[in-house]
Amino acid sequence: MRSRVLIWVIVIVALTFGASMTVGAQDRPDLLIWADNTRAPALQPLVEQFSADFGVSAEVQEIGMGDIRSNLPVAGPAGEGPDILIAAHDWIGELVLNGSVVPLDLGDKAAEFSTAALNLFTYGDALYGMPYAVENVAFFRNPDLVPDAPATWDDVKAISEQLVADGKSQYGFLPQGGDPYHFFPIMSAFGGYVFGLDENGNYNANDIGIDSEGAIASAEWLSSMVQAGLIPAALDYDTMLTNFETGAAAMVITGPWALPRLKENGANYVISEIPAGPAGPGRPFIGGQGFMISAFSENQLLAEAFLLDFMAAPEPMQALYDADPRPPAYLAVRESLNDPDLIAFDQAGAVGVPQPSIPAMTSVWGSWGSAVGFLITQEVTADEAFKSAAEQIRTLIGGGELPAAPVTVVGDQPPADGPQAVSIPGTIQSAAGCSGDWAPECENTQLAYNANSDVWLGSFTLPAGDYEYKVTLNNAWDENYGGMADRDGANVALSLAEETVVTFVFDYKSKWVADSVNKVIATVPGSYQAAIGCSADWSPDCLRSWLQDPDGDGVYVFTTTAIPAGDYEAKVAVNLSWDLNYGADGARDGANIAFNVPADGAEVTFSFDSATNTLTISAGG
Repeated sequence: MRSRVLIWVIVIVALTFGASMTVGAQDRPDLLIWADNTRAPALQPLVEQFSADFGVSAEVQEIGMGDIRSNLPVAGPAGEGPDILIAAHDWIGELVLNGSVVPLDLGDKAAEFSTAALNLFTYGDALYGMPYAVENVAFFRNPDLVPDAPATWDDVKAISEQLVADGKSQYGFLPQGGDPYHFFPIMSAFGGYVFGLDENGNYNANDIGIDSEGAIASAEWLSSMVQAGLIPAALDYDTMLTNFETGAAAMVITGPWALPRLKENGANYVISEIPAGPAGPGRPFIGGQGFMISAFSENQLLAEAFLLDFMAAPEPMQALYDADPRPPAYLAVRESLNDPDLIAFDQAGAVGVPQPSIPAMTSVWGSWGSAVGFLITQEVTADEAFKSAAEQIRTLIGGGELPAAPVTVVGDQPPADGPQAVSIPGTIQSAAGCSGDWAPECENTQLAYNANSDVWLGSFTLPAGDYEYKVTLNNAWDENYGGMADRDGANVALSLAEETVVTFVFDYKSKWVADSVNKVIATVPGSYQAAIGCSADWSPDCLRSWLQDPDGDGVYVFTTTAIPAGDYEAKVAVNLSWDLNYGADGARDGANIAFNVPADGAEVTFSFDSATNTLTISAGG
């Protein structure tokens, strides 16, 4: 064990001869900590106490959780980054790979933390963070509707069927839409997995289990729930919880972050372990948050001393828990709690598995989430969805690019308060096989309504030539629009130099029609999409986040008030796939752009300048 006294001697020397000339010259404190709006208020008085006790300047800078991750590799080398950051454990693989964090030796202090939490922050043979909280999802049920916890997922289905048949609730069990994180406990109960383990017990990126027999069996189970009418086709986090709070749903899977809302709304709930399946208990992912030391910090010894000699103690760890009650990683605080909800989460997480933090995991979420979403919308079979997702994941991990996918139009039932048919009449119609032009009733140029995207779309192969078109509703000219969302507007010109597959998209809400030749068909996939009604997050083909440009100035805009308060990330995708995408600073394949929604109902505007490929995101209060 290293002597803490010795460390302080080294720190003082470093501050005297190093930091005074470098950090001080940059007009920044001796110790700078980046934390999000949940942890910063709790840390501020602790940092002030540390500063007063040890005579060093220290500051907490509040930054969105997503911004911390994306800004560190940029701000760090410029000398503007933090010495310490609060981060999620699954960032480790990426941060280690790009050299942004350094190992941390807890010494004898390691015995004061749960082994499971330490494992989360271990990458390779080294520890890269000091954990303070761990979390996992658990099974919630309304005890008035479901007195006893179901033992298996077959029981969950049977109970759901009985509740609906008896008219006691509209639904039995509701999943969180197409979110793969919340689906994993079900998948694991059937024997499915994300990555297999190598001989050393580490995740093996070459062993993908998304298309394993168990994963497909779990997909078939969920698909059977949808086919039985027990799960609606449109479902997100807010809808799921609202149904549970009102008794319209009797069972859900969620995490400790939902407790404040459920308590505030008076929900009747009991928390228990995840039901089992043919392969054994449902195993949730175990995640965690903790402190990491920046590799760019010039005061790493001071940062280490702050963590080990000051933060690793009951009082500061209790303060963090009080600010954001999640199961503590620090044993003294964990053992002092008598909260039945957190005890229940602990029990549900006893069989959990660490959420993979290897860099390959970034290639998994999008395809996996889309596959789960397809189970909800029933666009493809369970077998097709999960085998296709696994193939895409293997391609991405192998460094390849996904082939450009044709636009698949699924004809869902359109809303009753909108058009029941949308067509593209014009001079394109003869080329598309119609008997004549300007015929709104021609079947060959009909668009199809897609419920996941809440738009009408279709793709037609057209030969080279100059064309004109409009959009009409209900196979008649009574209501028609031009290219500026203008009723009875001018025809839209379309010129093709060669035979081209042209995609047409129409949004009845905005009345805008666009084609993939004249316009950029761009969406904003991100970690918020499930909240606005998409089947999954990070779905470039979900046009609920469609960027539109009715005035033709080249700036495409999407605005919504449906994103709950919180930290998110997003980027721009073109032509409904990841083949062409833009991130921070307009860079192709660039970093995700982080943003914060300050309150439920806040207006969030995404603006994409097609001339610079730059996305800006603004959120009001």
